[in-house]
Amino acid sequence: MSKFVYLFNEGNSGMKEILGGKGANLAEMTRIGLPVPFGFTISTEACNSYYEAGKTIPAEVQAQVLVALGELEEKTGKKLGNPENPLLVSVRSGAVFSMPGMMDTILNLGMNDETVEGMAKLTNNPRFAYDSYRRFIQMFSDVVLDVDVFFFERLLEETREAKGYNSDPEMTADDWKEVIEGYKNIVTKHTRKPFPQDPKEQLFLSINAVFDSWNNQRAIVYRRLNKIPSHLGTAVNIQSMVFGNMGDDSGTGVAFTRDPSTGESILYGEYLINAQGEDVVAGIRTPQPIQTLKDEMPAVFQQFVDTCNRLEQHYEDMQDIEFTVERGELFILQTRTGKRTAQAAIRIATELVKEGIIDKKSALLRVDPEQLDQLLHRRIDENYERNQLAKGLPASPGAATGKIVFDADEAELLANDGQKVILVRPETTPDDIHGIISAQAVVTSRGGMTSHAAVVARGMGKACICGCEAMKIDLHEKQFRVGEVVVNHGDIITIDGGTGEIMLGEIPMIEPELSAEFQLLLSWADEERKIGVRANADNPEDSAKALEFGAGGIGLCRTEHMFMDAARVPIVQKMILAETFEERNAALDELLPMQQGDFEGILEVMQGLPVTIRLLDPPLHEFLPDKEELLVEITKLQILDPKSKELKEKEALLKKVRQLDEFNPMLGHRGCRLGMIHPEIYEMQARAIFYAVANLADKGIEAKPEIMIPLVGHVNELKEMRELINAAALSIKEETGKEFEYTVGTMIEIPRAALTADQIAEEADFFSFGTNDLTQTTFGYSRDDAEGKFLQAYIEQKVLPENPFAVLDREGVGKLVETGVELGRKTKPGLKTGICGEHGGEKSSIEFCYNAGLDYVSCSPYRVPLARLAAAQATIRHEINNEKEAVAAK
Repeated sequence: MSKFVYLFNEGNSGMKEILGGKGANLAEMTRIGLPVPFGFTISTEACNSYYEAGKTIPAEVQAQVLVALGELEEKTGKKLGNPENPLLVSVRSGAVFSMPGMMDTILNLGMNDETVEGMAKLTNNPRFAYDSYRRFIQMFSDVVLDVDVFFFERLLEETREAKGYNSDPEMTADDWKEVIEGYKNIVTKHTRKPFPQDPKEQLFLSINAVFDSWNNQRAIVYRRLNKIPSHLGTAVNIQSMVFGNMGDDSGTGVAFTRDPSTGESILYGEYLINAQGEDVVAGIRTPQPIQTLKDEMPAVFQQFVDTCNRLEQHYEDMQDIEFTVERGELFILQTRTGKRTAQAAIRIATELVKEGIIDKKSALLRVDPEQLDQLLHRRIDENYERNQLAKGLPASPGAATGKIVFDADEAELLANDGQKVILVRPETTPDDIHGIISAQAVVTSRGGMTSHAAVVARGMGKACICGCEAMKIDLHEKQFRVGEVVVNHGDIITIDGGTGEIMLGEIPMIEPELSAEFQLLLSWADEERKIGVRANADNPEDSAKALEFGAGGIGLCRTEHMFMDAARVPIVQKMILAETFEERNAALDELLPMQQGDFEGILEVMQGLPVTIRLLDPPLHEFLPDKEELLVEITKLQILDPKSKELKEKEALLKKVRQLDEFNPMLGHRGCRLGMIHPEIYEMQARAIFYAVANLADKGIEAKPEIMIPLVGHVNELKEMRELINAAALSIKEETGKEFEYTVGTMIEIPRAALTADQIAEEADFFSFGTNDLTQTTFGYSRDDAEGKFLQAYIEQKVLPENPFAVLDREGVGKLVETGVELGRKTKPGLKTGICGEHGGEKSSIEFCYNAGLDYVSCSPYRVPLARLAAAQATIRHEINNEKEAVAAK
């Protein structure tokens, strides 16, 4: 019989796939002797069996749960449902990868009308017992019975107001008894059944609910956002309860072994005296900083510090720890690798190396390349005088400006419409996940720096402020008030998540500075990586930024972006509309010095590093006015001024636009096909490049242009274009008396080019794979249409695992890349190969490129640090896999 249930002392940290992250860590902490309340874990395999059985817990799983429950009762000396000495348990989810707040939890399970009395007698604390029971009813009803928490909160608030109380701790045992009766009436009203009193029924209903929550909407959204596979399932952890709400010698909290925002090596977190864990995480009460525990319970604080140090040394990483103090005794409820900002991730990784806990390779693997984007964006200009409206807790660093919205659905709607919004809520819940994703930043009036909003925003790299109690939010009126100032829905605010400040209006931002730890980590990455990193840049400014971020050259310079400059468009249009060869050449003569200046600027910035210049790629009609707009203008002129010169000019222009118009421009007269039919265009561009190289030689600056012919599908196209470029080079050499070097290659972006790469390599010095177009031509997808109409549905329905325009499709497009490299190098063993589509800045695609033997990847300047780190990680993982294979072979 398969084993589905494991006691904590039967597992270890290597069993995450079976026990989930939380269960594996509970088992590991039990194994190393930490004070963990005992319990057992129902495996992820049981979750999958539950779904296979039509959302029913299989009989063998039920049987194993009851056996484990018996072991737990024996270990604790308590029994589930026994009024004399009741066992109470928590029921928590535990996915393989951490999904904070996305799935469901039930605490105090085992309480009923009898056991609550037993708890009151045992603890000599009736108030604690009845407080725990009302919490259980509310949580169980919300999670398991699907009764909205609003009804319970409203009753509780009405009771407090009626009794003149300001907070829950003022409630007496009799008050809680009154609330409990009201809660049970709510359950009966909404479910048509009384609240279940049998603890075993409660237990199995709760296990069902946790399994069900694996596929709730917020969990699905979170998995999609974090690329967590949906087939993994969740484990369920059943753990004996300890209580932080038993008086002033009890409490509960959450702490990180280092500051998750900055990475500083200090204990960071918060706790509440006389409270249960959900009070901290849910943000219902604003907690105290962890350091104040030193004054309240010095012995407990020191034990906790020692435990934190031990856990960090054991796991060799910053830990996120949940703890409870019950009557002066410390219990560790959970530890996991703590989520952190990019800034903190880098500092922690580099400092762990300095402290001798991990090595450089491990440090490089600790930082998610996607996180680096967080460090490369703007912050508030420090020279700007801030007029602070309010200040909360700095929960996640970064600055943001946007319109205020108070609803997650509206945040998503407006963001999809291209508007920048800031989500403002009393506190967020996991149901707000889609709004947090869509917003520029999040602000809450309640909760602390380990509340839901803070943890989720930090993980996404979004600015977040929590616990801004000066804000009095009115969700009905869609406004908040700070003193006498009223801020309405749609008003613009700016927030600084690093200081907790909120300001009215839009505030100037400045570019980021990269920390010494950031530069150190990237220098380690450069030592490890075996694949080059270049940038896509079309002007000197972007080229300089690419150099600043560590690019080793320009992998794609798109000359059409130069043509689209507003001052040049009229000349480009004159060239396109020319009726004779002479007219076209006259326009090209005007463009040549402009192009020369473009190339000279970029090549000068790059100071001898390679620069791949792609000759004109898009169809010519893209440089002309829109056909529909022209028709409207012509119609107006025909009515208002039928004899005007302007009408004749626009009619002639429309005629040319119609001539150039194509049914499928992506597959039409563009790329090298333009050069074949209008060689004078490519000749002008080649001459401009070589004039730029010759001029730079006069300044003592070496230039290395790599001239790329786009959209080649047949070797004869490249052969003819290469001859044209060589002729232009020879002409400029003779004219200027300068000798210079250059190479000619092509962009492989059509399947036929990859499949005949051995022939094309005869005429190519290099290949650059244009995987954006290669993906379009391989799948037969028009990117704009696919992404707008069906691609997202394909991903949601699991037709495709990823958007192939974001993450390289290894099985199809990837095979063409591998084929192109293999065939090309059969003809020319030293053939240089690279990739210059958007995949060049995506970590998984970079790993594929390294494994496929490419020489470099090229991406936008701001993705260069990401690519450098991802390239190093690909190299390290390749080495690790080789070592494993070598060991296995022995």
